[in-house]
Amino acid sequence: MSNSGDGEITSISPKTIGKKERVPTGSLLPPSELLRSGGSTEHIRALAETEDILPPIVVHRETRRVIDGMHRLWAARLRGDESIEVVFVDGSPADVFVLAVELNRAHGLPLTMDERKSAAALIMNSHPHWSDRKIARITGLAASTVASLRSSSTASTVERRTGQDGRSRPNDGTDGRQRAGDLLAQNPNASIREVAKAAGISVGTASDVRARLRRGESAITARQQAVVKLRPAAATQRTSPDYSRVLERLRKDPSLRFTEVGRRLLRLLDGSAPGSVEQIAQIADGVPEHCRIVVVDMARECSAAWQHLADQLAGRDTA
Repeated sequence: MSNSGDGEITSISPKTIGKKERVPTGSLLPPSELLRSGGSTEHIRALAETEDILPPIVVHRETRRVIDGMHRLWAARLRGDESIEVVFVDGSPADVFVLAVELNRAHGLPLTMDERKSAAALIMNSHPHWSDRKIARITGLAASTVASLRSSSTASTVERRTGQDGRSRPNDGTDGRQRAGDLLAQNPNASIREVAKAAGISVGTASDVRARLRRGESAITARQQAVVKLRPAAATQRTSPDYSRVLERLRKDPSLRFTEVGRRLLRLLDGSAPGSVEQIAQIADGVPEHCRIVVVDMARECSAAWQHLADQLAGRDTA
């Protein structure tokens, strides 16, 4: 496993991965963040019946959660195998999830568009300093798609982002373009490299700014101006559709569908789907005055129960 220099997992290869080990199949857990919309029964059966030697599955050492190879683990359990060959990987849960996305992208069962979008949303929450292009490369999405997801996301914002080349650049390119425009206005003969370095932008961006100014256009693109105007409104929106997509994936997961505890959890989650800010406000306005105190107590009791469950699950990840 190789690192980017700041402790983040960036790639995996036979030369850098841990040694193969055999561990009990019952000792391994599914991923904490599900990538796929559940297991493919046909694929699991095909793997269980094959006589080919399957590659080892990849497991997070600290949590014993599978990073890549859940279908192979299900197939091993279906065959009645008591152990399976694994390689362990160390790293934070957030970085391990990134690795899982990269490995699953190269898998025989490619991620769907919705699954890749969900993965991108999770990554931009855990790694807000990563650029749209870097997240796009990891998830297999277009950079424009990642940018669109980010504009409607509640993920924290940062002043600078790290690109695929490892270099840190300003998050909002409008400031850098404006600085470059000012520098070129003061010294039209300045070299592009000098302008790029002084403005903190790439040489390509500085070159584009010069070309735009020579055409009599603004240093800032029309798209950037539109994004700036829309940003305050986008920040107040809630991404409630994400809950529905994630819940649908959970419904298809065999480890939940085929267990009593899993089905009970799905029923609870189905009845607890959050509404939009507007919907919640409408409900609050519509509660009769004589029921208000009772509803307040019940809502707080439900909230406390879910918070207790969240704390228990989060504690298992860090144990």
